[in-house]
Amino acid sequence: MRHNNKINHLGRTYSHRAAMLSNMAVSLIMHKRIFTTLAKAKELRKYVEPLITKSKNDTTHSRRVVFQELHNKYAVTELFKEISQKIGDRPGGYTRIIKTGNRLGDNAEMCFIELVDYNELMLKTLKKATTKTRRSRKGSGKADATTAETVQSPSVTVKPAATVEEKPVEAVAVEEPVETVETEEVPVAEEAPETADDITPKKE
Repeated sequence: MRHNNKINHLGRTYSHRAAMLSNMAVSLIMHKRIFTTLAKAKELRKYVEPLITKSKNDTTHSRRVVFQELHNKYAVTELFKEISQKIGDRPGGYTRIIKTGNRLGDNAEMCFIELVDYNELMLKTLKKATTKTRRSRKGSGKADATTAETVQSPSVTVKPAATVEEKPVEAVAVEEPVETVETEEVPVAEEAPETADDITPKKE
């Protein structure tokens, strides 16, 4: 069990772990990106970011404190001259971890750890991407209307388009076809000739 053991010792003694993190921090400062395991990268992030924050205050005391951790004067010079100028406006979060999959030998999780402000490809994509909020969408219609009213070009005069007289269209009567119904001729019954019995004498 690892109760209250928040520090990952990485299977090393204290002196070995401190030397390893110091060397990795120097490599990250000089090369701006290194390839390592995910567990080491997470520990390196907690180790190097306080040093980068310390470099924002360029004093002799700050340089001595950082040199006490890194033991490399070239890395200290790079940190205080170049990196501190580029990350001066960033309030923390100077590194980024990008996972790359597992290693073939022992299946360890591998990753890149890099300084955020030195990845030019991601910076270009962030500049192109524009975020829209609900407030900006609601106010966009009003802003466009006000700008359209205020921005007018007095020198350009627009001529009215020539009006075309519309002639009334005469209604044309359409003759509907008359349906012819064929009627069958019914034969008329012939009258029977009168017989002598049917003739009755008239009384005078």
